[in-house]
Amino acid sequence: MAREGSRGRRNLLYRRKLPGGVGRRQKVFLVLRIGASAVMLALLLSRIHLSSLLPKDEAAALPWLLAGLLVWLGAIVLATLRWQRVLTALELPADLPPLLSHSFAGMFVANFLPSTIGGDVLRVSRLSAANGQAPASFASVVLERLTGFLVLPLITLIALFTHPDLLHLGNASKAALLLSVGTLVALGVILVLAGNARIGRRLAHNQNWLRFVGAVHLGFDRIRRHPGAMAGVLLTALAYQLAIVLAAWIATQALGIDLGWAPVMAFIPVVAMAQVLPLSVNGLGLREGALVLLLAPLGVPTAQAVALGLLLYGMNLVVSLLGAPAFAVGSRPAIRATA
Repeated sequence: MAREGSRGRRNLLYRRKLPGGVGRRQKVFLVLRIGASAVMLALLLSRIHLSSLLPKDEAAALPWLLAGLLVWLGAIVLATLRWQRVLTALELPADLPPLLSHSFAGMFVANFLPSTIGGDVLRVSRLSAANGQAPASFASVVLERLTGFLVLPLITLIALFTHPDLLHLGNASKAALLLSVGTLVALGVILVLAGNARIGRRLAHNQNWLRFVGAVHLGFDRIRRHPGAMAGVLLTALAYQLAIVLAAWIATQALGIDLGWAPVMAFIPVVAMAQVLPLSVNGLGLREGALVLLLAPLGVPTAQAVALGLLLYGMNLVVSLLGAPAFAVGSRPAIRATA
């Protein structure tokens, strides 16, 4: 009984420390990000005619758009399967339907309710409300996100080195290599810190971003017991990222952009890595600017590159609308054995 009481207090304290509070610093940071997005978009749109953002053949674009939305929807299911695999590896199995509900609700919050409370925070809070394991729930979301730090740069590097012509595109090639290698280095640093028991435990009690390293340490402690489970996690992570790349290729076809599969494989993951940087809101402006830089050497006009970025954002928004009912209904805490 004393052990269960201690666990309950630890879960309560952990929930109170989850990131996403509405402090003054977070509000100021949000305003700065909104301003940065507005400035970047304004600079890009000032260089083009708005009419050039539309597909040349709207009737022919419609089937491609529908196909892209379906692929994007499938990608979200794959992302949720990845999360489920992570939870299984953490000895915290969960059914897919409620996880899908949490994922779509988180997407809706992230895209339509811009605030200091992000979609991942919503996922953690709803999952921990159901399983009573706040630290492990937080660790599952952090580890799920970290798989992208490995899969995305590897997709880009494989595409670049299997198509050497993509290595001679000036700043585009340099940016792709720099961001891919830098991401892998950052992942390595995180894993080294999290693998140290003393450092990992200390960072778990931090109030800032270093708590993510502590969450990774907690995840490692459990995953070590099931090393084979990580193979399933990485396979679903790869499938998810490839689905996003496929959706992006379909978007290029809808806009009439003449791009092969190899350039999309090489540069769309770079855009995804750039969007993680906390410099804008939902990647607006940053994503479009990255596409202009990366696709210009391939002969893609600025207007089409910006249109591609906005279309990808629009596809994400449309799929996110499916999360509105899940967000409105909320979560139902499960009946726990300790009750």
